[in-house]
Amino acid sequence: METLTVDQYSLVYNMLSFCIASMVFSGLFFMLAKDRVAPQYRLSVVFSTIVVGIAAYHYFRIFGSWEAAYVLEGGNYVASGKPFNDAYRYMDWLLTVPLLVVELLLLCSLTGQKKEKLMFNTVVATVAMLIAGYIGETGGNYELMGHRGLWGFLSTIPFAYIVWVLWNEVTIAMADKEGNVKVLFRNIRLLLIFTWGYYPIVYMLPMFMDAGSGIVSIQVGYTIADVAAKAGYGCLIYAIAKAKSDEEGYAMA
Repeated sequence: METLTVDQYSLVYNMLSFCIASMVFSGLFFMLAKDRVAPQYRLSVVFSTIVVGIAAYHYFRIFGSWEAAYVLEGGNYVASGKPFNDAYRYMDWLLTVPLLVVELLLLCSLTGQKKEKLMFNTVVATVAMLIAGYIGETGGNYELMGHRGLWGFLSTIPFAYIVWVLWNEVTIAMADKEGNVKVLFRNIRLLLIFTWGYYPIVYMLPMFMDAGSGIVSIQVGYTIADVAAKAGYGCLIYAIAKAKSDEEGYAMA
């Protein structure tokens, strides 16, 4: 663990705290609002609730590990001797990313063998992507042409496949839509590109920074991406489910 300034340590500390609050209260909203959507779309909202719940738990553990890993000494934060366990983040992704993929595919109203095939393929691809990313992240080498760069490249192969599948299926789903539903599908497609495209950028940032700035950029960058990709994504999932329910004439009993 590298020595950090007070501002660097506090930025990560505050972002982790913000993320926990975002996950907890977005999850509360999804729980309270799920009955406002038609039963055929409700599972996507339930998945959103599970995703932010899992993320809230893991961010709570990351927050505690970050606190324990540093002590204030001489005006800077230095390593306490306790390791910072960033594996919590990958354990979180291993559970939540497949759910994020599946909930969007469910909202696209896929049916039959195509639905089963795409869900299976994308879940397998997410696991492969995360395993390769974790190996690169924990290799202790930040060089572009070194360990991190190699495994980052390998992780990009399943990553590109997942993004292509989701983009294609959302495009197909929105083709026959009109009005607000079409706009919401367009927005979630843009959010998909923004959030999924942002993760590889954060992964590469330490290759171009000093060690202390690299640690901060990873923690802050991934946290911003997770808030958008889980809480923000879940809000759009709910909005699409609600709009489709309204369009089909669903009303709460």
